Amino acid sequence: MDVFLEYLKAFLVGGAFCLVGQLLIDLTKLTPARILVSYVVAGVVLGGLGVYQPLIEFAGGGATVPLTGFGSLLAKGVREAVDKDGLLGAFTGGLNACAAGITAAVFFGFLAALCFKSGSKINEK
Repeated sequence: MDVFLEYLKAFLVGGAFCLVGQLLIDLTKLTPARILVSYVVAGVVLGGLGVYQPLIEFAGGGATVPLTGFGSLLAKGVREAVDKDGLLGAFTGGLNACAAGITAAVFFGFLAALCFKSGSKINEK
């Protein structure tokens, strides 16, 4: 039963992020790219203020997987690097904290490009 509650919390919180994103697409003139950037920036701000960590502890993957979780991880990495290295950490901490995720995204994107034929869909009818 305990595992079920963990999954349920992750589903509800992650679903709420998706719901807000879909509402922003449907009800505003914001482009998906601007919404994605807004989610990362919101995660950085909330992570920097220490507000996002309790949400991570509550929802687990439902809070760490979305783009807000990426932003929160950036803020956490910067905060830790600044404590350790001073001002230089403000420039290096975010990338050090997110290096594995960025590397995985590039690697799997490359694999997908090798497996599938690329091309523009604009001129297809």
